[in-house]
Amino acid sequence: MMEKLKIALLAGGDSPEREIALQSAAQIEAALDHTKYDITVIDLHHRDWHYTAPDGRQWQVDKNDFSLIVDGHRTEFDYALIIIHGTPGEDGRLQGYLDMMGIPYSSCSMTSSLITFDKITTKRTLAGGEINLAREKFLRKGEECDYQAIIAELGLPMFVKPNANGSSFGVSKVNTPEELPAAIKAAFDEGDEILIEECISGREMGCGVMIAGGREYLFPITEIVSKNSFFDYEAKYTAGFSDEITPAPISDEVKATLNRMTLEAYKRCRCSGVVRCDFIVTPEGKPYFIELNSIPGMSGGSIVPKQVRTMGMTLGELYDIVIADTCRK
Repeated sequence: MMEKLKIALLAGGDSPEREIALQSAAQIEAALDHTKYDITVIDLHHRDWHYTAPDGRQWQVDKNDFSLIVDGHRTEFDYALIIIHGTPGEDGRLQGYLDMMGIPYSSCSMTSSLITFDKITTKRTLAGGEINLAREKFLRKGEECDYQAIIAELGLPMFVKPNANGSSFGVSKVNTPEELPAAIKAAFDEGDEILIEECISGREMGCGVMIAGGREYLFPITEIVSKNSFFDYEAKYTAGFSDEITPAPISDEVKATLNRMTLEAYKRCRCSGVVRCDFIVTPEGKPYFIELNSIPGMSGGSIVPKQVRTMGMTLGELYDIVIADTCRK
């Protein structure tokens, strides 16, 4: 009998998306094939990396060698399955640690995670290619800010967002000049750098993608119809605040363009594993890139699991492909 692959399923994290990440991890653990994998869920919260035993006792991971001792029995992990949205799972920090430990993992590399977590760096990486990007203004805390000039340049409405954050925390849609200062303050409350972008109006599309085992997997596209003014945190995670239609009711031409841009973004940002690219498609059918999620939500309400089911695949089968592909790396 083959020995089971010892997987540390890394969950939680330090961002406001921590609860969603824990839900995603629970869904992935349930979906994985336990006859093939020996799975231990590790909750990371700042310096506390612990496993909770069925009896409720908690055991700390030894970060010197990424091992776990439970009741005198030591487990050395073969592989890390990272299901953490935001820091440290999506910004490259965890990947850097695992690289140093020589442990293969399921997500984008450290460099790729760093690029895709930082919105301005993502845009600069994608600029000059075949991907349409909204015009933006990048601001650091403490820099002079000429509100009138920004409005003149980008027009209203506009979006103000933290440069490095997920799940729409600190994002505002600004409709009038009076709303801009408060929106900038709200974004700076989440971090030291912000992005002010022209508002591209249209339909929002979420495009799941994976390249593994030499094969390109383009998932069915999802249209996200938010009942709020944009797809904010409430719309993302509260049942009834958004309708998600998979596959999206779009023309073959728009679908082909979205698929092409999604693959280009994946390759240019040097991604691996499962990724979701979000776009706004204008009424004329022109897609604009919004962001790339290197560790997309995998909870019951998340978009990618629905796409996977629509494809006729289970989450377990999807992660079998991811694990087989990334284990080799």
